[in-house]
Amino acid sequence: MILVTGGAGYIGSHTCVELLNAGKDVVVLDNFSNSSRTSLERVQQICRKRLAVVDGDIRDQTMVEKVLNEFGCTAVIHFAGLKSVFDSVTSPLDYYDNNVIGTHRLLRAMQASHVKRIIFSSSATVYGDPKFLPYTEDHPLKPVNPYGQTKFVVEEMLRDLSASDSTWSIGILRYFNPIGAHESGLIGEDPKGVPNNLLPFVAQVAVGRRDRLNVFGGDYDTPDGTGVRDYIHVVDLAQGHVAALASLEQPACIAVNLGTGRGYSVLEVVKAFENASGKPVPYEIRPRRSGDIASCYAATDRAEKYLGGWRAKRNLETMCKDHWRWQSQNPNGYDG
Repeated sequence: MILVTGGAGYIGSHTCVELLNAGKDVVVLDNFSNSSRTSLERVQQICRKRLAVVDGDIRDQTMVEKVLNEFGCTAVIHFAGLKSVFDSVTSPLDYYDNNVIGTHRLLRAMQASHVKRIIFSSSATVYGDPKFLPYTEDHPLKPVNPYGQTKFVVEEMLRDLSASDSTWSIGILRYFNPIGAHESGLIGEDPKGVPNNLLPFVAQVAVGRRDRLNVFGGDYDTPDGTGVRDYIHVVDLAQGHVAALASLEQPACIAVNLGTGRGYSVLEVVKAFENASGKPVPYEIRPRRSGDIASCYAATDRAEKYLGGWRAKRNLETMCKDHWRWQSQNPNGYDG
């Protein structure tokens, strides 16, 4: 049995699909503060298999121990946490509470329950401003915002834990920019309130929920002045977790990038989404946001080496088409 914390969220729900399709038994632990129970109903609809769901918070160590023991969990995939760069700048204590203290309690519960295999959802934000591109896993770690700092602190905690007890198997997966949705259109990204990430905002403009896209920064040192990011299809990302779980049969502590190895600017993504949806996406260039950087894309060699040959397969066109299918079939997300 695999415990998936935050499994009702965007990446978590897609990973549950891939785990179930790989024949794994899954229990999801989620407090549903930024996710919907409907996503897990649809995961089971897609897979035609059941999973267990526990409503709870990873900061409740006693409850986490109970879940690990009652379900006989052998590994944890840890998604639970807050993930907005912008919100982390305005509410840093919330991010340290959820992301750092929450992970500490989870690890304590795992330690007490003798469960020593974990895949951690980290982020390319741990690298900070690029000294060179593409980012390799050996790039200096110097995050420039509280969100990235919380991911860095948890990575350090995991490395220290591994150094103190060599029986742990730890996979640190540094995500670049997940977009897209399951090809069925049944599950996808459904942010609460105003989206902080590019694609869900673009999709909401295209579907008519919002008037226009705000493009934060038009004067970066990039080909068209807008930020460049490495966008990866969420299903490729989810399959990377299954590959990481299979690769961590033996004790180790490894950190790998999950990305495609190339970047697209904001305006390139807008154009691709207009092509995929057939809808216009009006936009307005606004001042840069605090904590953002100009360009960010991954070196992918280490992931392919350590994750059994895994690599991202889906291109930007597919990402946009799948994201549009989800958004057009679910114009108000899981609420209708």
